[in-house]
Amino acid sequence: MRLPMQEAAPEPMSETFAISLNGTTDLPAGKIAAIVTSLEMLSAPERRTDPPGVEGFSLEAIGRDDVARYLAVYRLLGERWMWFSRLVKPVAELQAILADPLVEFFAVRFGGRDVGLLELDFRVEGEGELAFFGLDESVVGKGAGRWLMNRALERAWARPIGRFWVHTCTLDHQGAVEFYQRSGFSAFRRGVEVVDDPRLGGAMPRSAVPHCPVIE
Repeated sequence: MRLPMQEAAPEPMSETFAISLNGTTDLPAGKIAAIVTSLEMLSAPERRTDPPGVEGFSLEAIGRDDVARYLAVYRLLGERWMWFSRLVKPVAELQAILADPLVEFFAVRFGGRDVGLLELDFRVEGEGELAFFGLDESVVGKGAGRWLMNRALERAWARPIGRFWVHTCTLDHQGAVEFYQRSGFSAFRRGVEVVDDPRLGGAMPRSAVPHCPVIE
């Protein structure tokens, strides 16, 4: 008696694909892509004065064991600008990052609530990374961006570093690159990042990041 034919296993999706350098490249369904720009400064820039009317803003350290508060602020900002790396990271890994004394993270406070996040990463010797920098839309236009960048630069260059850097992408605020350049950063690298859409995996609501529609 002949045995029934076994159904062939589906071919796994390749982790790589060719990108056209002179035209459009179609992405597989369920993927998103962004152009990433990395910027750096190799010495502390001249200090800029705080804009008027920012007296109500303050930085408050988030407790190193307060993962819930950290993620609440992260989601507040990330659901507009596709911040998801912390949301898909295992809790134990996130706890280890927050417990590291070479990582600093603060909530921006205004009007009695958390309206922003500043995270600085000094785990590479001699360098500082502006890991996360963001403000809720409710306070944008009040001078908070410049105020927060002044705090970030003060804290970063108080450390024994020779380089401070940041990266941003085309899913972020359209003025991000120019803002960083005005703050003293210079672009040094550009790349293409392709990842699974976190909204399809449940890490973010499907309504998040409306300027980047879900395609599945």
